[in-house]
Amino acid sequence: MSARSLRLGVSGGIGSGKSTVCQILGRQGACVIDADAISRASTAAGGSAIAAVRATFGADFIDATGAMDRTQMRQLVFSDPQARARLEAIVHPLIALEVERQAADAVAQGVRCIVFDLPLLVESRHWRKSLDRVLIVDCQTQTQVERVAQRSGLSAPEVQAIIAAQSTRAQRLQAADFVIFNEGRDLFEIEGELKQLGPQFGL
Repeated sequence: MSARSLRLGVSGGIGSGKSTVCQILGRQGACVIDADAISRASTAAGGSAIAAVRATFGADFIDATGAMDRTQMRQLVFSDPQARARLEAIVHPLIALEVERQAADAVAQGVRCIVFDLPLLVESRHWRKSLDRVLIVDCQTQTQVERVAQRSGLSAPEVQAIIAAQSTRAQRLQAADFVIFNEGRDLFEIEGELKQLGPQFGL
């Protein structure tokens, strides 16, 4: 493999264990860029999206700390596709800029594999074109519901609504170059599988 950094997109439905897989790849030597963390930072107090969120949705969607009110915004975007599109038009370009800034830093440091942790990889045409390979973390839909309800306190119908707003399991699997099935397995098994795949990622 050449010295060029391989760009590996990692995605999966909510509760699939995508973040865990990315953490393992990070320990194995990849540089992990977390688009969700960048998104959260952009809508935190003082974040780059706050002024536009306030101007577009009003002060009611900014909480007492100066951050976007995530609960109120989540309720709005799940009930109003146009509101979702307006929010995405604000946040997605900011995320893309920061992701590429971090990727350029990684390339400059000679990192062999850059992992892009992308919740919306399959939904976005932009990301797939900029990646060399796609790894999907997969599990049964019912497992997603149980995991997310347990960790977040959301009800099963609320979690199911989030899942319904994402790409389908079949769509994610169709987009995959590699699949990690995260169902009834421990971390050591998953880590071992990723270690076997590592040479294909430059690790």
